[in-house]
Amino acid sequence: MSAEQMRRIQPFFPKVRGRARSDDCKVLSGIIYVKRYGLRWQDAPAVHGPYKTLYNRFARWSRMGIFARIFQELAQPGAQGDTLMMDSTFLKAHRGQSPKKGDRPRAIGRTKGGLNSKLHMLSDGKGRPLDFLLSPGQMADSRGALVLLRHLPTAKRFLGDKAYDADWLRDGLKDRGIRPCIPPRKKRKKPARYNKRLYRKRYRIENAFGRLKDWRGIVTRYERCGDIFLNAIILAAILIFWI
Repeated sequence: MSAEQMRRIQPFFPKVRGRARSDDCKVLSGIIYVKRYGLRWQDAPAVHGPYKTLYNRFARWSRMGIFARIFQELAQPGAQGDTLMMDSTFLKAHRGQSPKKGDRPRAIGRTKGGLNSKLHMLSDGKGRPLDFLLSPGQMADSRGALVLLRHLPTAKRFLGDKAYDADWLRDGLKDRGIRPCIPPRKKRKKPARYNKRLYRKRYRIENAFGRLKDWRGIVTRYERCGDIFLNAIILAAILIFWI
């Protein structure tokens, strides 16, 4: 974390009460290092402080909603908000994970490729993330869209691949004044038309997934709890796209 990056997000962290805690910038840099390189917490460089401090601070801030509030504040599409894109990608779960264990939801499912989570993402016209949904790997893209559409911002166009070719989705978008750009499935009796030139811009959200997957702690899921893992994704998105 640079001093300028830390200055932008420092107001979101809880104020120190009582005994002073370890420097937030140093601890956050350690958390980022672990997630970026897919390390075990105990393998974090000693310069960032005790590894238990790194994990406990990350888990506590995640469950306090600190990273979610930072993302919500910074992820503003601005001039690129006329176009929205949606897509999903698989994130391989480490072999030590289990779909059902403990009280907290895991968002891990069993697919043909083994244990996976699926990351559903809504982005602006540049491919920058605006919203996320983490689900078990077997969840259909259209079901993920149903959740993300509840908080869909105002826009003029929506880009999605064939997985989003559903009448209810097209009708819902049109009711909001958003023009869908979704190629029809092959088995459609009356295939809908779409703008092929506009659809080519969907590569931007694919590139965004690629940049997120550069973090080894994201492309392979090591976290057991779904909420903690989702906050690691949110933290990566903040650093890569918004500060």
